[in-house]
Amino acid sequence: MQTPNFDQLLDATCHFGHLKRKWNPAMAPYIFMERNGIHIIDLYKTGAKLEEAANALKNIAKSGKRILFVATKKQAKDVTRERAMSVNMPYVIERWPGGMLTNFTTIRKAVKKMDTIDKMETDGTMDNMSKREKLQLSRQRAKLEKNLGSIKELNRLPSALFVVDVLKEHIAVAEANRLGIPVFGIVDTNSDPSNVDFVIPANDDASKSIDIILATVCEAIKEGLEERKVEQIDNKDENAEDEEAPKPRRQRVRRPRAEEAPAEEEAPAAEEAPKAEE
Repeated sequence: MQTPNFDQLLDATCHFGHLKRKWNPAMAPYIFMERNGIHIIDLYKTGAKLEEAANALKNIAKSGKRILFVATKKQAKDVTRERAMSVNMPYVIERWPGGMLTNFTTIRKAVKKMDTIDKMETDGTMDNMSKREKLQLSRQRAKLEKNLGSIKELNRLPSALFVVDVLKEHIAVAEANRLGIPVFGIVDTNSDPSNVDFVIPANDDASKSIDIILATVCEAIKEGLEERKVEQIDNKDENAEDEEAPKPRRQRVRRPRAEEAPAEEEAPAAEEAPKAEE
């Protein structure tokens, strides 16, 4: 994994913050200066924080856990979908469904509803329905696919959340905090970093800035997944070798049977004492 250098982050406009009047004072440690009423983010800190977050995400992926990407703003949707799909991770790019984490059971029921409708189409159940009923089910299926199709394979709560624009996705961040799920986020100068476990200070409005950060973290996730595969193969080989290795045969000690046991030597008969002469 190679973290972008200063010039690459600069070219991607990661340094542009918001207007001074919109800033959040909690972001002061990450601000380098002010220019023309706009805060400039310290890119050296951006690079360091990005590397730290990427390493943590790599370890999560290596352990076989899932990471949920969240980005519902227009300029981040396509980039997030592309990067998340490249590492086979779930993502949310439409409206965040309230209670998605804190009420995960209900969300799973909605996802299973899609499978039920699909099954009705294949087994011929819908053939016996009226056109109106079919249309209603088709619309319901399309709506569910749009909002929840990208998390169809998420069978349990994610182990981490990666958020683009933590201010806009404050509901998702709050739910993750409530459940103790670590939050990774691109945090701009107008946001509060206190609710984010791994802060990446950067411009969260420019698609180039979002893309370079997502590309870095997804590359780290990919490395973690590959290392996990290698470890699994090695473990399988070791187990196979253990099974193929012949087990040492136990040598049985043959015990002599009772009749074969050596007879005890008879004690010599005592000589008869001579009779006394009469």
